[in-house]
Amino acid sequence: MDNMYLSPSEIAEEYVTIGKRKANSPTYKLLILSILAGALIAFAAEGSNVAIHTVASVGLAKALAGILFGTGLMMVIITGAELFTGNTLIVVSCMEKEARWVDMLRNWLLVYVGNFLGAMTIVLFILYSGQLDYSGGLLGGFTIKTAVYKTGLTFTKALLMGIMCNWLVCLAVWMATSAKDIAGKVLAIFFPILLFVTSGFEHSVANMYYIPAGILAKINPAWVDQAQALGVSTASLAHLNWGSFIINNLIPVTLGNIIGGGLFVGVLYWLGYMYKRRPASVRNAEIMMPRKRLRKI
Repeated sequence: MDNMYLSPSEIAEEYVTIGKRKANSPTYKLLILSILAGALIAFAAEGSNVAIHTVASVGLAKALAGILFGTGLMMVIITGAELFTGNTLIVVSCMEKEARWVDMLRNWLLVYVGNFLGAMTIVLFILYSGQLDYSGGLLGGFTIKTAVYKTGLTFTKALLMGIMCNWLVCLAVWMATSAKDIAGKVLAIFFPILLFVTSGFEHSVANMYYIPAGILAKINPAWVDQAQALGVSTASLAHLNWGSFIINNLIPVTLGNIIGGGLFVGVLYWLGYMYKRRPASVRNAEIMMPRKRLRKI
């Protein structure tokens, strides 16, 4: 009976193939699958907010959000959607010379844009569905408060929390690659994501929901009043805008996500299992070549 999971070295080999396929996917496919991934992560983000917006304990609220948020990555991995943060692992294929760096960057750009479009779709659905009216508009106020916090981070703090976030997210993706069944993939994803969300780290694609939802929620005076009742100052509300979203959060968090996933998972595991070995294409060619028979002495 075959093993139900891949060994650590086999995971690295498997991801070389996965990354090569992702790097060479056609544009239309990347855009469709990345829009879907952005929407799935946004669903996880909004559902987490609904669950915790009335929970007073910060630690308990984050742990509960972590339990729910992992659903987003599970849906992405199992359905084959394209998520920017997970795709930072394509560096493994590039290091192994099975994919070109320019194709990796193309993938990242297309998937990043698609993730944003998918997340914004859910932002608009939530905004106009009336969901933020939950608890007398408290969910709307909580959504604004969350966005204010995220846009108030310093560059260094956002960068470091982005690194730690995607270190764990890409470990979840890496471990899920080892599983050959759905249950194994779900378990491999659940615990690292629970840890990242409970720790309060920063995920660029999730923030494509959290912050735009807070910015647009400012159009409703009742939600603004609830945000102020939660302690959000008038100055903080004024600072919550598209500029602070991009400069204070999206740029440093995205850079941190690239470092966390690409370097601390992709490059380090490549060094650990594949460095100074022959490229996968050479090994595969050798496997396919018939062996010469040894002449008898």
